[in-house]
Amino acid sequence: MLTNTSLSSSDHSTPLVRFDAVQKTYDGENLVVKDLNLSIHKGEFVTLLGPSGSGKTTCLMMLAGFEVPTSGDIFLESQRLNSVPPHKRNFGMVFQNYALFPHMTVEENIRYPLKTRRLPAAEIERKVSDILDMIQLREFAKRRPTQLSGGQQQRVALARSLVFEPQLILMDEPLGALDKQLRERMQLEIKHLHQQLGLTVVFVTHDQSEALTMSDRVAVFNDGVIQQIDTPTNLYEFPANAFVAQFIGENNTLPGRVESVQGHDCRVSFGEGFSTGALLGPNLAQGDATRLSIRPERVKLNGAATQLPNRLQGKVHEFIYLGDHLRVRCELAGNDDFVARVPVDDFSSQLQPGDIVELGWRNEDVRALNAS
Repeated sequence: MLTNTSLSSSDHSTPLVRFDAVQKTYDGENLVVKDLNLSIHKGEFVTLLGPSGSGKTTCLMMLAGFEVPTSGDIFLESQRLNSVPPHKRNFGMVFQNYALFPHMTVEENIRYPLKTRRLPAAEIERKVSDILDMIQLREFAKRRPTQLSGGQQQRVALARSLVFEPQLILMDEPLGALDKQLRERMQLEIKHLHQQLGLTVVFVTHDQSEALTMSDRVAVFNDGVIQQIDTPTNLYEFPANAFVAQFIGENNTLPGRVESVQGHDCRVSFGEGFSTGALLGPNLAQGDATRLSIRPERVKLNGAATQLPNRLQGKVHEFIYLGDHLRVRCELAGNDDFVARVPVDDFSSQLQPGDIVELGWRNEDVRALNAS
């Protein structure tokens, strides 16, 4: 049987994986990864998230052994991995294209990593049988990959990476080829397997909602540097800088200047004569340029804004109906793409594009972040 270890019982004192001052360049001049320091603990689901070219996939490839750091070290517990070839790292790997052997059946694909490790035949058959039940594909065991749906192929690829009970599972955009509904279902399946088996997973994606759904911690990459690594809740509610705020979820940003500071609170002026209370972000002081971050669902409209401390007038540009809510795009302080997300039940059908509306929010729903 696969080991069943509760995530809550994982040892978080010593990292399972550690990147120590790792850098990577392909041309000797431009660093794709810059001075990376990252620890991943046993039982964690850590996602490397960022736009294309941000360095996240290069980090995964260095961990897998397909790329070698230009400088710095990667450790698995106390073992330095830099010169260890991929096949000796004993990691499970799941790719976007599944990488299944087309001439093999489902059970032959799953059996393959066990045969290469020369396990006893009886143990191999038991492990293959157990995991076929786990992924609920026993009835498809004799089929070849081309006879399976995309979701079924992804489950086979996942089973093949799990069956030999590796210390670490690496996933490179594994759900990118699936349609939205199937992708969301597979996200939950992988998350539940992680929890049930106590797996340690390093997952790469550029999809923010996927990262927020699945992860214990998310490392947000940009330009080869981790901008912030934190829980999904903290990334969304307390972004460290303007890039993280903009990349994680929908976000309104307004350029401004810190006029006054009182403890963790501040007053920011923006536009022509506008100002708002806000939470003071890191590395900011009175007089500094800043970017205000306000989530659309925290912006209230007209009557709902009456009792709020910050109330400003905006001009409606358009409404977009999205089922349970409307996306109301307004012009505010020179920003013509300022969005309020309004529940359908709270929306007045009398509003029209061109109308002047009152927009409001609480001080604690706004963060003043470093503008650079």
